[in-house]
Amino acid sequence: MKKIAFLFYFMISVTIVMAQQQIVVTGHVTDDSNLGLPGVTIIEKGTTTGTITDTEGNFSIETSSQAILTFSFIGFETQEIPIQGRSFINVQLKEAVVGVDEVVVVGYGQLKVKDLTSSISTVNSEEISKSPSGQAMQTLQGKVAGMQVVSSGAPGAAPTIRVRGIGSYVDGASKPLYVVDGAFFDDIDFLNTEDIETISILKDASASAIYGVRAANGVVLIETKSGRANQKPQITYNGYYGVQIPQNIVKLSNSEQFATLARESGSTSEAKSIDNAMQRYGRSRINPNVPDVNTDWYDLILRNAQIQNHSIGVTGGADGITYALGVSNFQQEGILKMKNDYERFNIRTKLNVEISDRLDAGVSALLSNATKYRPENGAFASAYFAVPIMPVLDESKTEAYPKPYANAQDLGYRRPQNPFPLMENTRNRDRIRNTLMTFDLNYQFIPDKLNFKTAYSHNFETVETREVRLPYFYGTGNAFRENAELVKKNETFSEQTWDNTLTYNDDFGMHHLTVMGGTSFRDLSYEQLEAKGLNFPNGPGIGDESYFLDLAQTIETENVGDDGRRQYFFSYFGRVSYNYDNRYLLYGTFRADGTSKYQDKWGYFPTLGAGWVVSEESFMENNGIFDFFKIRASWGELGNATVASSEGSITSEEVIAAFGDTRYSGIITSSDFAALSWEVTAETNIGITARLFDNQLSVESDYYIRDTKDAVIPVSRLLVAGETRQNVGEIRNSGFEIALNWNKQVSKDFNYTIGANFATLENEVLDLDGQENLTTGGDLAQRTVVGGSINAFYGLEVAGVYQTPEEIQSDPAAVAAIANGRIIEPGDFKYVDYSGDMQIDARDRVDLGSYLPSYSFGFNLGINYKAFDFSLNAIGQGGNVIANKKRFDIRQTPDPNVDRDFAINRWNGPNTSNTYPSARGIRNSWSNEFLNSFFIEKGDFIRLQNVTLGYTLPQLTNKFNSSIRLYLTAERPLTIFSYNGFTPEVANGRDDQTYPIPGVYTFGANIKF
Repeated sequence: MKKIAFLFYFMISVTIVMAQQQIVVTGHVTDDSNLGLPGVTIIEKGTTTGTITDTEGNFSIETSSQAILTFSFIGFETQEIPIQGRSFINVQLKEAVVGVDEVVVVGYGQLKVKDLTSSISTVNSEEISKSPSGQAMQTLQGKVAGMQVVSSGAPGAAPTIRVRGIGSYVDGASKPLYVVDGAFFDDIDFLNTEDIETISILKDASASAIYGVRAANGVVLIETKSGRANQKPQITYNGYYGVQIPQNIVKLSNSEQFATLARESGSTSEAKSIDNAMQRYGRSRINPNVPDVNTDWYDLILRNAQIQNHSIGVTGGADGITYALGVSNFQQEGILKMKNDYERFNIRTKLNVEISDRLDAGVSALLSNATKYRPENGAFASAYFAVPIMPVLDESKTEAYPKPYANAQDLGYRRPQNPFPLMENTRNRDRIRNTLMTFDLNYQFIPDKLNFKTAYSHNFETVETREVRLPYFYGTGNAFRENAELVKKNETFSEQTWDNTLTYNDDFGMHHLTVMGGTSFRDLSYEQLEAKGLNFPNGPGIGDESYFLDLAQTIETENVGDDGRRQYFFSYFGRVSYNYDNRYLLYGTFRADGTSKYQDKWGYFPTLGAGWVVSEESFMENNGIFDFFKIRASWGELGNATVASSEGSITSEEVIAAFGDTRYSGIITSSDFAALSWEVTAETNIGITARLFDNQLSVESDYYIRDTKDAVIPVSRLLVAGETRQNVGEIRNSGFEIALNWNKQVSKDFNYTIGANFATLENEVLDLDGQENLTTGGDLAQRTVVGGSINAFYGLEVAGVYQTPEEIQSDPAAVAAIANGRIIEPGDFKYVDYSGDMQIDARDRVDLGSYLPSYSFGFNLGINYKAFDFSLNAIGQGGNVIANKKRFDIRQTPDPNVDRDFAINRWNGPNTSNTYPSARGIRNSWSNEFLNSFFIEKGDFIRLQNVTLGYTLPQLTNKFNSSIRLYLTAERPLTIFSYNGFTPEVANGRDDQTYPIPGVYTFGANIKF
């Protein structure tokens, strides 16, 4: 028995020894694309034993055969791998979702998510590259709560960006500031999406105010891609080729519908024009009362068009050096059937060198060369109004040139109504060249504590505009262009920035403090030279070689212009960030901006922020729900220097007056001059940041109130005609934002993400300096009043359509109008008499709605299963309206066509419609003397924004460590909306023939080796 016991204990001892024996474990660590990761930290759990991977991601470590190894690397999820006696291990690290310990870019520095007290949203390169677009900001549509992105379908046209609404009455003064690797820009049209690592949106004043007078409308911070230290060269190719397809095309009335409308209109001239068309082009065999022509003008002027992008990048690094190089070419044809294309070629380089243990330097350069042919937007209006009973070409017009274009005037109409002469004889080209150079030096006076950085950037941009308008003739009146016209304009923009910052970081027990101070100098200049020439050589066989002013017979001296400006800015700024025990956060910035632009030279902009990390409190321990929960609040002021510095002038004139019998001469001085200054925005933001359920659910939510004080508005002058602009208005934007993201790793081969965001916006005017209202827009009136939204549409409210003569006679307002000579018949609009005076006039106009959406939302879904990946994005908005100007202009455009929706739903007898007027009624002055609610339509929409399906091929060879992913993308394949137009996305709410936004379908590849 003792022998058996001894044997048992001996076997146990041997097993323990074997379990604890040391072995050498080797392996290979890769990223999501199976590329080796250099610099990954590998630690034996519970010990200090560790190593890092080499330049190819390989490692070797001596450890216990039953140990657990921890693999960690910045930007990737940490993994723990049990050895279980193995001597070789392959590990693939997954890119981490931005967590509370992740670092995000802020003004002049970085902060961890958990230390933020302000509202910042960050989108990474993976999300940016999903959308096939030449505009980086277009790829963010629906992905950032509180940021509105209004698309544009024209090649090379930038989307309209609004961060938390509009805070200025001045056109174009509500754009955000763009900061690319520290350099300032008004737009980023020149950037290739594949060159971008992250885009961070600084939404509230606390986050933005460090940038002072250019940040009142939010800041977009962009970091371009960099290399990694000790990484062998990694070559990537990202490219796609696709087709753009016109969608949601407005259906116009066909010939039969148009002929019916013409005869119902009661106009003898319109009925006669139908007869003229039948005589000229013959009668239809199907319906002999209709001409044998049925032209769909939109179908003829639109086309499918190609889009493609190809980018090649090289990144890498050695000990103390990192580099990145990128080359890209983007090409996009326009869907308008004329020369309206956009092409951009970019070269980008970025180099960082560690000169010594304390000094490192960085230099980057970006060269962009783009050519944009602008569309002839008048073609859309011409096509909308063009009658369908006329062809494009009329071979009987032998006197016409360069082609026998058909002319509606030949049928008796008052306008030619043919878009092709404009399209085919207009060539407007812009050549845009951008050169961005940045250089910085970083010196650590005290390693990891006190750092000095100096950074210089220079953005130089030239725009060479050439507008060519060739002559044509296809009829007298306005159906010809007599002279060949050539306009040349050269514009030069230069912006130099020199920033210097000193940053101190230190920990004192439970206290962490960061203090930063700095200065910024900006030199901004602009020059323009423009001239116009007439009658240069043109005609068959003559092209670009003749488009020079020296060849023009006449130079119009009154159209020669030479202009320019130069402005200087100098600023002092500072920031303090304090953290106590990772629980209590304090944050503050202050910036003093000086400028040569305004008479008031200096502006001062402070901010304060505070945060409480509730999840760090003892009462939240082991709560089972919240892994991280923070309440934050901030307040700040910042400026808007995009408004003009001054306007008007001080004039003097000599006058002669008689006093007694003596004449005296004198001078009278009148001032039409207004000295302006920057607008000031004050914003309060309260929000929460939370991570729940083992960090699988993230929550970001904010409520804000943003008041623009000293807003520049027009002010009427006492006793003097006209108005001047003054800093006396006040505008408020407020709203609620929330973003939710759920990330679940179901198994080794399967994970998914679900995200959603929602935002509200209330725009309200608080002060107009005692003025009753500000009204603009002419016939398509927009009015601003205290308590209402800025530039809300203003007109009569339609109460229905008169069905019978008896209904007209029972309406006192209609009876009064008839007594005053107005003609009102069944099929005309019936209006609400808000003034109660039994008359319909300007006093009955009311607020018809705002073009700013009151809510917006986005949804995303991502699924990864083995080598397959699938993603889906949907977006939407509502609460806004659109003025259908093309319909409204029917009253001013003689004898036009109308859309098919109107033709089908028009009133054509009692009880046929109580919404649409009759064919006669829509042209009756009673129905369209003022803007009314019939022409104001809902702008609500929901869109399937992007669907992507990808497949990563098995690794072909270990020698090159390659990764190949192929994918299909559908961009904007489906949009659901009720508005009678190409798109519900209209930046200013006035749809004056908006360029259609196409659906885009692409096939692409991502290759790394």
